[in-house]
Amino acid sequence: MKILVVGGGGREHALVWKISQSPMVAKIYCAPGNAGTKQYSENVSIQADDIEGLALFAEERGIDLTVVGPEVPLSMGLVDHFESRGLRAFGPNKKAAQLEASKIFAKNLMNKYSIPTAQGRSFNDIDRAKNYVKMIGAPLVVKADGLAAGKGVFVCTTEEEANQALDSLIKDNVFGDAGTLVVVEECLEGEEASFIALTDGKTVLALPTSQDHKRVFDNDEGPNTGGMGAYSPAPVLDFMLRRRVMDEVMIPAVRGMAAEGCLFKGVLYAGLMIHKDQIKVLEFNARMGDPETQPILMRLKNDLVPLMEACVDGGLDRCRVDIDSRSTLCVVMAAGGYPGSYEKGSVITGIQEAETADTKVFHAGTALNEGDVVASGGRVLGVTSLGATVDEARDRAYAACAKIGWDNSFYRKDIGARAIARLAVKPRVGVIMGSASDLPVMEGALKVLKDFEIPYEVTIASAHRTPSRAETFAATARERGISVIIAGAGHAAHLAGAMAAHTTLPVLGVPIDSSALQGLDALLSTVQMPPGVPVATLAVGKPGAVNAGVLAAQILGVSDPEIALKLEEYKRKMAVKVDRSADELIL
Repeated sequence: MKILVVGGGGREHALVWKISQSPMVAKIYCAPGNAGTKQYSENVSIQADDIEGLALFAEERGIDLTVVGPEVPLSMGLVDHFESRGLRAFGPNKKAAQLEASKIFAKNLMNKYSIPTAQGRSFNDIDRAKNYVKMIGAPLVVKADGLAAGKGVFVCTTEEEANQALDSLIKDNVFGDAGTLVVVEECLEGEEASFIALTDGKTVLALPTSQDHKRVFDNDEGPNTGGMGAYSPAPVLDFMLRRRVMDEVMIPAVRGMAAEGCLFKGVLYAGLMIHKDQIKVLEFNARMGDPETQPILMRLKNDLVPLMEACVDGGLDRCRVDIDSRSTLCVVMAAGGYPGSYEKGSVITGIQEAETADTKVFHAGTALNEGDVVASGGRVLGVTSLGATVDEARDRAYAACAKIGWDNSFYRKDIGARAIARLAVKPRVGVIMGSASDLPVMEGALKVLKDFEIPYEVTIASAHRTPSRAETFAATARERGISVIIAGAGHAAHLAGAMAAHTTLPVLGVPIDSSALQGLDALLSTVQMPPGVPVATLAVGKPGAVNAGVLAAQILGVSDPEIALKLEEYKRKMAVKVDRSADELIL
């Protein structure tokens, strides 16, 4: 195959690097490319927004598949133009690319198809926008409706900052037509994460989770950028939340787009805000993120080309992804002054010395000048490393960064800090279930634990099929910091008893209604324990799982005043809800 990759940033270097590993590919072109893509492809002097020039080149060279990296050519209709000429292109067409190209289009779609997102309104009149700012108050977020290279979002802590953002967008036209329409919305609380998936318009196939760092300086200070670093996986998106993102965000979005006559094929990116057990969409993108692509593709063990072809031609339901269990972390090295004005042309040294078997330096804003690699953009390099843990990947990436230099370069020193801090917290509750099919029930317990901000550990083990795994989980729970175990299983449901047999920690059993007996068999198997091996047995199904989460909190709350206070608030809210229902009956 002959492949054309459109774009010239770090994402495109990573795509070219990954595609070059495919035995299906004989030749790669990159338009316009950079100093890094030249190692794996032939760079072509055609800009990414020159749709006609790219199509002519694809026809002349007999290109079998064009892979579109950036959002601008997608929003301009590159895929439509190529398809009209019988050329295959990976990415959504112009109608589908509106999901990224227009914040208002995306907001309307999310509201129509009940995809969780921030509450807000759109404006093209600055006075009305400022009145709305005054009505909802700070903090809030102001967004340019159109494409702004990742810089059109203003997180405002005061009404004055919001009004300044509106002035810059609507009056000063800092982003041109992209800012003539704006969205003003509530500021969401929580931690951001990126969820990226492939789709053929029907099937949605998730890629590894990741987390970007948008602000330019350490501790998330300074203006927004296109991204100063990323890592994968994102610990904030645990087993339960990943499933819910698919069920509540990704699949409804793809189905909703199809229902609207905008069949979405290619890469669907959801920027998410996670707060306790709540998921809300900040934005949708119609392509892979940059710099998320770099750590994600380093973990993807599959040949990428068949996956992209399945998105274009259909049949993604027959594909699977194989992911490296190790962590990856990317540190973006930028030019001094970015995201404002910066100098170009400085010679970069140390790239070859920085690369190892576990570290790859992806080029973004680079060019070649008389054989030297020089800085030609704001975000210049993405130094990406693999490691057994996020800590190890971080240490390797920063060690590599220390070997690279050019005039006035800089990079954040805290990429991955949130993941490392989260992973350092020991779980206080261990949740174990007999199979993955038990998760919809056991989510009841997990949601409660998240609401109380109680860290937990989740695993799957069967008392019958993997008894040694179940035994190890119970026997080592205390040394991992766990104080309570919640075990859910159906049918014979011996899992809770197996836990109790191998630990002195309290065990809470949740019988799951997964058989023709509607959970009665699981209930009896869980509750009928011999003397000296107690299991606190809850109700059958999800109500029992919810109560297991509450009971675990109550056990911990005996010695933890903070949890005890949250329990009091939890009880108060339940009482208020009942009182409100009673009042509605009277009215």
